[in-house]
Amino acid sequence: MTLWRYRAADADSELREGEIEALDEGAAAARLQSLGLMPLRLRPLGPEKTAAAVPERRRRGLKPAVLAAIAAQTAVLLRSGIALDDALDVAASFAEKPRESEVLRALLGRIRGGASLAEAMSAEPGLFPDFAVSMVRAGEEAGQVESALARLAEFLEQSMAWRETIKSALLYPAVVALVCCGSIAVLFAFVVPRFAPLFAQAGDALPSSARTLLAVSDLVRGWWWTLPLAALVLAFTAQRALRTQEGRRRWDRAVLTLPVFGPLAAKTRTVHFARTLGTLLKGGVALVPALQIARETAGNLVFAEAIDAVLEQAKAGKGVAEPLRRTGVFPPLASRLMAIGEESGRQQEMLMRIADTLESETRRLVDRLIALLTPALTIVLGVIVAAVIGSILTAILSVYDLAM
Repeated sequence: MTLWRYRAADADSELREGEIEALDEGAAAARLQSLGLMPLRLRPLGPEKTAAAVPERRRRGLKPAVLAAIAAQTAVLLRSGIALDDALDVAASFAEKPRESEVLRALLGRIRGGASLAEAMSAEPGLFPDFAVSMVRAGEEAGQVESALARLAEFLEQSMAWRETIKSALLYPAVVALVCCGSIAVLFAFVVPRFAPLFAQAGDALPSSARTLLAVSDLVRGWWWTLPLAALVLAFTAQRALRTQEGRRRWDRAVLTLPVFGPLAAKTRTVHFARTLGTLLKGGVALVPALQIARETAGNLVFAEAIDAVLEQAKAGKGVAEPLRRTGVFPPLASRLMAIGEESGRQQEMLMRIADTLESETRRLVDRLIALLTPALTIVLGVIVAAVIGSILTAILSVYDLAM
């Protein structure tokens, strides 16, 4: 007998966690179902003897791109009329990387041992995210595993495309900022010092701007090593602070209160929440477990606590729209569209519309920021260079007047 740690939902959609003894994962799931619980995740607490288990060194979460590829390929094979175990066997044989093949072989071994796909996915702790397991389990109960896998792949691809859009949009300003900082460092470390012997002839008559310029140059040349050291100390301090719940809460709240970037972060988190919740509901997952899973993938402690408040109201049958509005964290558009969805019985559709609408707004906001940020960085660099050149010319003229 093996001791299993479970997370399940009861008939009232309340989340339950505990431990149960069973011979294998299939028996544990069957026992939970006999108790009126829908298993969401099962994890063995005792030693497991399954030969098909993924090696310990590879038990880290799958990358979204890998999981999306596996889900999409398996869904296509299932829609072609191939049985699940054969589909996984084919997918494993065409896997590009050894890790993908190992994951698929592990799933295949468990399924041929009598487990369902969701049970096989949940057997490896941390390998598959909770929302993926829940979507597959709901698809199995509805007899539509291929549709569940297709929705999972679509969700992951949309999420990856969204993140890549943000990263690509911010890449150019980051490069411009790096070039600006490098140019300023070269200017003060190598260009300005060449004029120091000439300026020494002016003595006290040297203009204050030139003396400041030389002082900054000496500081950069003599103490440049303090910059990376200060960065390391700051990074270490921030990392330690973010490991505490209070430190993380303060940081997440500070990010949301930033001008311009705060609303951008809030809309980005709302897009992720709405798309996750909508995909889970569309896949047949009940509202309360879906909210719990969306809470665990929030990525921001302030948003996670807001979802907790929504979750408590949803358990009491008070819906989602009004609790969303009361949190004061989500954009007003989200609660308004959600209220329309609840009144018309189209929650899933409205959640997807919320995600698409806010995603479009965020893209426009990012485009505007980039359109303003790049010229602003160029102007700042130009002002600094002009100030340095002006100080140098003023000092040269002062030396020339002394010579006359």
